[in-house]
Amino acid sequence: MNAEENNGPSLLLIRGLPGSGKSTLARRLCQADDHFHIEADMFMTDAKGRYRFSATKLGKVHARCEQETRQHLQAGHHVIVANTFSQIWEMQPYLDMAKTLGIPVQIIECQGQFKSIHDVPEHSIRDMHNRWEKLPKP
Repeated sequence: MNAEENNGPSLLLIRGLPGSGKSTLARRLCQADDHFHIEADMFMTDAKGRYRFSATKLGKVHARCEQETRQHLQAGHHVIVANTFSQIWEMQPYLDMAKTLGIPVQIIECQGQFKSIHDVPEHSIRDMHNRWEKLPKP
């Protein structure tokens, strides 16, 4: 279903720890409907397309994620952004973007416990868990 058939664009944010099923859920939702799937990990690849995490690129990667999200939303598309979003401020640019554009936003929190496809070290996952912020009650 395209945005025109569903009253315009929409934004879905999928959050969760590494290995919680964010990417898998986003891919499955995109297979079921005509959505654009964007996540920071997509922009952490080398010339051969292999995932290569780089802490020094995080700011640039997240800025690109936000830029591509805005472009797709302004073009009238449904967009799914799947990132860890362990703290609320990390989602805020997307929430502000949706508000400015008058676009509905939904948030899904994945809580599965699978193996991280990017081999994130356990201590990093534990650090993310320790700083996890719950969503405010509506």
